[in-house]
Amino acid sequence: MKVLTINGSPHLHGCTDRALQEFENTIAGCGIEVERVNVGNKDIRGCIACKFCREHGRCVFDDMVNETAPKFAEASGIIVGTPTYYAGSNGQLLAFLDRLFYSTAGTVDKTMKVGAAVVSSRRGGSTSAFDEINKYFTISSMPIASSTYWNEVHGFVAEDVEKDLEGLQTMRNLARNAAFMMKAFEALKAKEGIPQQERGSLTSFMNIG
Repeated sequence: MKVLTINGSPHLHGCTDRALQEFENTIAGCGIEVERVNVGNKDIRGCIACKFCREHGRCVFDDMVNETAPKFAEASGIIVGTPTYYAGSNGQLLAFLDRLFYSTAGTVDKTMKVGAAVVSSRRGGSTSAFDEINKYFTISSMPIASSTYWNEVHGFVAEDVEKDLEGLQTMRNLARNAAFMMKAFEALKAKEGIPQQERGSLTSFMNIG
């Protein structure tokens, strides 16, 4: 099994990276393969709602969103890390997630893939960024892995995170929980398949005069 980790920070060796490292090292010890994708330092534009992906199965902008889609398809879980900007996530990361989740709606079955958000902040605003990322999972039938505290670390630079012993502990517990969930879900999927997903009903008031 494989877990895909997404670093939404422009700093490849910053606080978010340090949190993800702790997660990655721990889950690798649980027998889960890890693949990292760095998006925070890339030029990524937002979705333009052109619906190209609905017909062609990929985003009209042929960048790392399309490169990541096959990795997302084969992964049993995805962990998204972000720094906190104005009590929210990095804008490039959100543009990436909008396009990744929307453009793969017809090509990647996300049902029962494990998701988790990891957030870093100097002081405050992390919980709203945490909530922001979790919404991508909860609309996609993806169970969210939890830990013994909210999945966050604190610091201004990576060296500060080394002092956040509870934050690093939280990352390790998150990794163990995520590994347990992925193994359990994969075993049940092999035995029974995934739960039925109804898609027929769509509430829309656009045609009401």
